[in-house]
Amino acid sequence: MLALGVGFYLALTLIVGYIASRRVKNNRDFALAGKNLSYFMATSTVFATWFGSETVLGSSANFMRSGFSGVIEEPFGAALCLILVGTLFAKKLYAMDLTTFSDFFKIRFGVAAEIVSSVILAVSYVSWVAAQFLALGIVLQTITGLSLEVSVVAMAALVTIYTTMGGMWAVSITDTLQTVVIVAGLGVVFVFLLPQAGGFSAVLAKTPATHFSFLPQGKINWFNYAALWMVLGLGSVPGQDVFQRVMASKSGKIAARSSVIAGILYLTVAMIPLFLGLIAAQLLSGKELPTDAQYLLPQVILLKTPPYIQILFFGALISAILSTASGALLAPSVLVSENLVRKFIRDERKMLLVSRISTVLIALWALQATLATRHIHNLVMESSAMGLVSLLVPFVIGFFTKNRNPWAAVASMVVGFLVWKTWPQLAPLFSTTPEDFPAAIAGLIASGLPYSVVWIRKSSSGTSAHPVS
Repeated sequence: MLALGVGFYLALTLIVGYIASRRVKNNRDFALAGKNLSYFMATSTVFATWFGSETVLGSSANFMRSGFSGVIEEPFGAALCLILVGTLFAKKLYAMDLTTFSDFFKIRFGVAAEIVSSVILAVSYVSWVAAQFLALGIVLQTITGLSLEVSVVAMAALVTIYTTMGGMWAVSITDTLQTVVIVAGLGVVFVFLLPQAGGFSAVLAKTPATHFSFLPQGKINWFNYAALWMVLGLGSVPGQDVFQRVMASKSGKIAARSSVIAGILYLTVAMIPLFLGLIAAQLLSGKELPTDAQYLLPQVILLKTPPYIQILFFGALISAILSTASGALLAPSVLVSENLVRKFIRDERKMLLVSRISTVLIALWALQATLATRHIHNLVMESSAMGLVSLLVPFVIGFFTKNRNPWAAVASMVVGFLVWKTWPQLAPLFSTTPEDFPAAIAGLIASGLPYSVVWIRKSSSGTSAHPVS
């Protein structure tokens, strides 16, 4: 019954993808859904795109082990990012009428910055897509008993097919449906399991008080704690997935408000899987606890709930992951087609085909990464860290000032990335270790150095950068 219910839902997703594909006439439709998303659809697609495997499977396991200090990145950092985008950036970006985030770098800093940012952004999404493929594989394996490898390949194929067919239209329509399923499904599961654990007060009484502290715990120092907030909270601000949803809205006001509301909704709904993790740990006996904590929630649902609750939970879980996977897969494919391939191909029909081919190729790349790495949380954090160390500084400089120095922008991207990647080898030169001073902060600081050089030179010549009016 469970497999049949989930199979029906997956078939429905493919049907929606096919219907959406009929609305895609050109590459702009594929990338931005014709800039026609209503307030509800825009909010739903922002929320559903970010509410994925790391929220339900990864964060629930981390919260069970470490409390709030173990889930600063996700969901708190993620919600911070959405609220920042909505309050500070969405309206002005919408007014610029861009197709991709790298178009911003092209306008502000030139073609070199556009190309470098496109490559960095596209590569950064591979890890995020891989995390969603892995999570979908875990779910299908749990339901059917198939091997993880077969499950991953099957679910990756599903996501790739409906994203390739319908682009942003398919992602937006399915996200709207999936938002309803996520909220309703997780809510019903929580209400069903909570009495079995003795109620909310009983769950809290059995949980250490340190679980509810936001301050650093154990060996986490303040540098690592700051990095936890910044990797997703700031690193995903210059992200193609959030940008696409901003630009796909009907108006700048909808773009801004939907991002803020999605951030608040995200943080609220994310509390459900976190506390489900605590409930699961208290309901399962020693032998029933899975060796891999990422399987914690699926395990308690299978052992402690009737079939109809299982269908609701796995429907919500699959909805969460599918929406994130499709959005994460669409983002780099549009970057590759619009900011790299378009320089050689101008025909719109060919460009739409290129976008679809790019989607398939990136899916295959992510699938390879999935089969090589088996940890959802690490894959997601690696993806967001690239935005923090490479793109945040030049984006903020280009957005808030009139600085148009192309050399500084490109150098900022490259230097930040290189320092981040090589920090394990560089850290001893600064009498520290990656454990004491995280690579993300080192890369962010390095990313600002080229601009420091520019400002020092301007100061010595008696000029300065002025805010954008």
